[in-house]
Amino acid sequence: MKRITALLFIAFILLSFLIIKSCVISNPKPEECEVVEVKITKITEGSSYDIVFHDDGTDYYYINRGLEQGLNLDSLNAKVLNKTVTLYLPKMPFGTSEHIAQMVLGDEIIFTEFD
Repeated sequence: MKRITALLFIAFILLSFLIIKSCVISNPKPEECEVVEVKITKITEGSSYDIVFHDDGTDYYYINRGLEQGLNLDSLNAKVLNKTVTLYLPKMPFGTSEHIAQMVLGDEIIFTEFD
């Protein structure tokens, strides 16, 4: 009985690790992203130095640690506020992330994680 319990515990730990690992976004590729066009109506600072972009509905998208990467809320407000941008959002096993891998305004790349 102890052996079965130990095996179930190990299986649970492995399954938990795989689920958590599948939700981590690292080194996204353009072909692994959903491309959406969004009108940005509000830009705020999120937790952990994130920059959060709100649309005219209830959706929001974020640049992970954007403030640490040299992005500035004032310059982003001047550039993209009330404009339609193209976002590349990584596809996840259970849907599409709100994490911005790339943001484009017209022909100008505002932010990218692509190599």
